[in-house]
Amino acid sequence: MTAPSACQLFVGTSGYSYGEWIDAGFYPDGTHSSNMLEAYTQIFHTTELNYTWYQMPKAPAIERMCAKVPKHFKFAAKLTRTMTHEIKTGEWQKQVLLYRQGIAPLLRWEKLLCILIQLPPYFRRTVHFRQYLARLLDALSGLPVAVEFRHDSWAKDTVFSELERRHVTLVSVDVPALPGLFPRLDVITNPELFYIRFHGRNAKGWRSGIMQKQFDYDYADQALKEWVTTLQTAMMPQARSGAAFFNNHVRGQAPKNAVRLMDLLLTEGSRQKSWTAPSSI
Repeated sequence: MTAPSACQLFVGTSGYSYGEWIDAGFYPDGTHSSNMLEAYTQIFHTTELNYTWYQMPKAPAIERMCAKVPKHFKFAAKLTRTMTHEIKTGEWQKQVLLYRQGIAPLLRWEKLLCILIQLPPYFRRTVHFRQYLARLLDALSGLPVAVEFRHDSWAKDTVFSELERRHVTLVSVDVPALPGLFPRLDVITNPELFYIRFHGRNAKGWRSGIMQKQFDYDYADQALKEWVTTLQTAMMPQARSGAAFFNNHVRGQAPKNAVRLMDLLLTEGSRQKSWTAPSSI
C-alpha cells in the first residue's frame, strides 16, 4: 500500500459482461461472455461485481473468477439486494452469513477491494433505517465496506462522522442534480479508501425506471477534467487508495469514459505526482 501522498487509484466499470460493448468496439467481434473478464483485465485493474446484487455469490464461482485475473486485480462486490432492497426481518442476518461464505475466495486471494452497500432511493434517514444500517454494518465488521446513499437526507455531518468512526467509506456519486438525490460530494470518511461511482447526468432518463435510459450518458472532457482536479486536490491527498467506477454502461460509454479519465490523470495529473496506478501496469 502506498502512502497518502501517492494514492493508488483503481479505475474501472460497474460490471464488465455487456454484449453491446462488442458493438461499441470495446470487446473484439466474436468475444464470448465467458471470455469477457479476461479481455476486460487487459485494460482495467478493477471492476464492480453487479451480479452479486441480483443473486447470492457462490464460493466456487468466485474462486474461478479469482483464478482468471492478474495478481493485482481487485473486485468490488455489491451486497445482495436481500440486504438492501428486499429486507426481511429475521432473515437478513442469515443472508449476511451466506454472503460472507460466498465471497470468502476474494479474501483468500486478496482480491477484495471492498463490499459495496448500494441503498435504494426510498432508504431515507429515518429511525428505522438508521438502526438497520447500524446493525448491518456491525454484521459486516472486519470487511472493507463502502456505502452509497441515494437519498439526500443522509447528507449530514453526523452521518459522515459515524462512517468515519467505523472506518466505512462514503461513496461519492456523480448523478443528475435532481431534488432528493444524494449530492455530488468529495467527503472522505475512510483514509484507506475513497470510492466514486459515475452514474451519468441524464436527468430526463434518471427516474424513467428503464436502465437503458437512466444510464445512457457520455461524459464530456470538461466534466472529467473537473473530477481530475477534485481527485488531485481533495481526495487523493487524504487516502491511501481510491476507486472510480463508471456505471453509464449503455452503448459502451462506461469503458470509454473510464479510459479517458485515466488518460487525463496521466497527462494533466502527473504533474502533481499524487497518484500511482496498480503496480501491474
